Order: sequence, then structure tokens, then C-alpha cells
Amino acid sequence: MAHVATTMFGQAVVGPPGSGKSSYCKAMGSYLRSIGRKVAIVNLDPANDTLPYEGAIDITELVTLEDTMSAFKLGPNGGLMYCMEFIEKNIDWLLEKISALKDHYFLLDFPGQVELYTHHNSAKNILSKLVEFDLRLCSVQLVDSHHCSDPGKFISALLLSLTTMLHTELPHINILSKIDLAEKYSSKLDFGLDFYTDVLNLDYLLQRLDEQPGTKKFKKLNAALVGLIEGYNLVSFLPMSVSDKKTLCKALAAADKANGCVFGTGEPRNIQSLLACATGAVSEQERLGEFMDEYS
Repeated sequence: MAHVATTMFGQAVVGPPGSGKSSYCKAMGSYLRSIGRKVAIVNLDPANDTLPYEGAIDITELVTLEDTMSAFKLGPNGGLMYCMEFIEKNIDWLLEKISALKDHYFLLDFPGQVELYTHHNSAKNILSKLVEFDLRLCSVQLVDSHHCSDPGKFISALLLSLTTMLHTELPHINILSKIDLAEKYSSKLDFGLDFYTDVLNLDYLLQRLDEQPGTKKFKKLNAALVGLIEGYNLVSFLPMSVSDKKTLCKALAAADKANGCVFGTGEPRNIQSLLACATGAVSEQERLGEFMDEYS
């Protein structure tokens, strides 16, 4: 009898408020189901009481931001941090729910408060506990592509992405979301889209910052921040639109490679997938996505 692996795979979806995390989870969940995978979308945002998808697990059954703010007289930010600390302390509740869905691919919809992924430790500790539970995760950070239209905002997005990558300590991919809307402000972009996705020579952005009245006085600081980003040389982006199946396919292929799902669960598929990665062959998901585009 063939060995059946118990390892689970998934994505931890993070990013600032409004970057499209819940919409991404809904669209990616639908795409995964269309290619034959069982999917479990997990709402880990205690403030999200109106889900655009059907959640297999909903953290509001354990704790809600509204109740926390009311009980402890906290504001939204402090309340959300308390909620994440509460989830960390009661992680067994979440692990028990996940254990009942071992044959599923997980999409974890996290809150949008950026402090949770830059210096607060509860989200990081929750992710560590999930990895210890043999849930192989990669972090998927969404950044609104509108930030490309402003040099200062884009550098801020780069810093946020870099900090999140270093703090969460997970395999990580960054996504420029809502790329379909980029055409509406393409005239405001100083460079082509490849410049922003590949994070090319940022000295050109420095020149734009030095030309702006509000930022040129911070010339040395701007140069230091850009030097920090380029020194690590870790950040790049995938463009994505939830309405474009091909971009979802590419995002899934990158996530599967990052969390190890691409290597499969059986030995024959392991060998095939390793050869595909080594030779740069088109992934299973990309081939299927092209097939669906042709016949849909």
C-alpha cells in the first residue's frame, strides 16, 4: 500500500488593510477547487465579521475585536494585538480545528495591522506553532499596486515587505495586487511595470524623491533606506489580479514552490517536480491554467 503523507500545505496571507487579502483568498480558493484541490480558508482576523468566502475555520468563534475592545476598554490597534495574543495562548483550539482538515490546502487570512508582522511577536509565534504542527506554510504578502504611482509610497512598501520577510521567518512571496487597476493610473508611473516587480535600480526613484518638495530635504535618509533595501536584495513582486486566472496561476506556482507543495507527496511526483524545477519547465498549475483558458 502506498504511503499517504500527512504533511499539510498552505499560505499565510498578510498585507496592509485594503490590499485585497480576503478577495485573494476567495479567488485563490475558487481557483484551487477548479484544479481539483480541497481547500480550507481560515479567517484569522478577529475584526472580520463579514467574510466574502465560506470559511472552514473562523477565529471569531474564539475571540472578536468588538468584544475585546468592550471588555478591556481598548482601541482598535490595542484590541487587535490583544486578540492575537489570545489566539497564541489558545493555539490548541486552532490546531484542533486544522487537524480535522488534514487533506486540505490552507489559506490563512490574517489581519491587516502591519505592526503584527514587523515587530509584534504573536502572529510570528502563531505561524511557528502551525509549522511545528507540520503545516508547511509560505507567507504571501499583498501590496496594492497603486503604491507604484508614488516613489515614497513604493519605497515604504518595499521596507514593509522586507521587514515582514525578516520578521516572520517563513518562505515568502510578495504580490502587487489589483494590477488590473494599474492601467487607470499608468500615466502616473515613472517607469514600466517591470521596474517595480523586479525592483530594479532604485537610484532612479531617489532622483524622483529629490525632485519632490516634501521629500528632497530627506535626501540622505532616502538614500540610506534605498541602500538598506538593495543591500538585502530580497524583495521582488508578482503582479496579480483576482479576476485574471493566469496571474492567480503564477501566484500559486510561486507559493507551491515556496511551501514545498510543488514537490508532491509521492516519490514519482517528487522526482518529476524536482526535474521540472531544475530545468525551468512550466509548472503543473500553469499547464492546467493554459488548458482552462483555451477551453473556457
